[in-house]
Amino acid sequence: MIPKIRAVRAIETAPGGINLLVVKVETTEQGLYGLGCATFSYRTATIKNLIEQYIEPLLIGRDVDRISDLWQLMHQNGYWRSGPIENNAISGVDMALWDIKGKMANMPVYQLLGGKLREAIPVYQHADGATVEELIENIEKYQEVGLRYVRCQNGIYGGTPFGAPPEQAAKGAPIGTYIDSPAYMRNTVKMFEKLRSHFGDSLEFIHDVHERINPIEARRFCKEMDQFRLFFLEDVVSPENVSWLREIHNYCTTPLSHGELYVNNNEWHNAVIDRSVDYLRAHISDIGGITPALRMAAFAAEFGVRTCWHCPPDLSPVAASALINIDLAIPNFGLQEWSGVRTYDFLQQSKGHDADEALHEVFKNMPEYGNDGFVYGNDLPGLGVEIDEEAAKKYPPAHPVTTWTQTRNFDGSLQTP
Repeated sequence: MIPKIRAVRAIETAPGGINLLVVKVETTEQGLYGLGCATFSYRTATIKNLIEQYIEPLLIGRDVDRISDLWQLMHQNGYWRSGPIENNAISGVDMALWDIKGKMANMPVYQLLGGKLREAIPVYQHADGATVEELIENIEKYQEVGLRYVRCQNGIYGGTPFGAPPEQAAKGAPIGTYIDSPAYMRNTVKMFEKLRSHFGDSLEFIHDVHERINPIEARRFCKEMDQFRLFFLEDVVSPENVSWLREIHNYCTTPLSHGELYVNNNEWHNAVIDRSVDYLRAHISDIGGITPALRMAAFAAEFGVRTCWHCPPDLSPVAASALINIDLAIPNFGLQEWSGVRTYDFLQQSKGHDADEALHEVFKNMPEYGNDGFVYGNDLPGLGVEIDEEAAKKYPPAHPVTTWTQTRNFDGSLQTP
C-alpha cells in the first residue's frame, strides 16, 4: 500500500547566519519522511506561511509516489503561477518527495534517474580580495586543495558598501549600494590581466557580472574579456534582458552562463533554442525543485547547452545534495558551483567564522569536497541529508530589510543587483 502524506512542516534555521528553510514531509508509514529545500533567504517567513496555510491542507492524504502530479497540482492550485515564493514552496515538497521515493527504493536519487554517468562532480569556488594581490593569495589557497576552477572577483560586484551615496552621486541621491559600471569593467580587465600573468593557463577562471551593467555595456565588456579565455562569464544581463544574449554571444567568443534568477521557463527557452547561452545557472529551489530541474536539463541537452547550477550559501545542504544527485546522472552536466561554507574549513577559519561547524551541527551526511577538485555524493538512500531539529532551533532566523539589493547608479536610479 502506497504511503500517504500525513504532514508538511517548514523548518527555519540560520546556522551560517543565512536564513534556510527546510520542508519535512511526513508520511503515514512509521519513520518514513523526506526533506526538501524551500530557501529564499530574504522571504523565508512568507514561504513558511504559504506551506503551512495552503500547501499542507492541499496535500494531506495524497499518495507520496505521484511526484509529477503533485508538482503540477501545487503549481496551478493558486491559479497565478510561477514566481520565487510559490516555486520555493513547491521545491521544498518536491525534493522531499524524491527523498521519500529514494528511501522507499533504498537507493540514492541518482539511481532513480538512471544511475551514475560520472564518479564525482568537479566544482568551482569563489575567490575575492580587496586588492588583486589579496585575490591571488586566496586563489593560491584553493590551488593547494586541488581546486582547478575559480570564480574571481575584486570587491565582489563592483559596488560601494551600503550607505550614504559617494561624492560622485547626484545631490539628493538616497542611501544604497552605488555602482560605477565603466570603472568596474576597466578594473575587471586589469584584474584578469594580472591573474593570467601570474597563473598562466594553470587554472580555469570564471567571473560573475551579476547583471550590474546594461546590455550595451555587456556586449563590449564580453568582447574585451575574450583575451583571458574564461571558462564562462555569468549573468552579463538580467533575465528581463535575456533576448540580448544572442547579440552578445555572436559578438564574443567567451562562453556565457545565465539563469541565477530564473523562475519561469519562458526566461530561458529561446536562449537555449538559439544557442545563445552555454551554461544554465538556475537556482533549483527558485524554479521549483528536482522535477523542473530535470526537465530543464533534458531540454538543454538537445541543444548542446550544459548545466552549472547555482549553489551559494543561501541554499541548504538538502538542495546541495539534490544538485549532486542530478549532476551524477545527467549527460549535459558542465560544472558545479560549491559554496565555501560546505567545502572545507580553512578559509572560514582564516576569516574567524564558525559557519561550517554550525552547519555540520544542524545537517548530517552532507556531500563532501574531496580536496581534489571534486565533490562526492553520500550514496545514502534518497538525498541522504538529515536535519537535527533541536540543533536547528539554536540558530533562529532573522528578518531584517535586505540592503545589498538596493543598488543604484550615480544619478540615483535603481540598477538590478
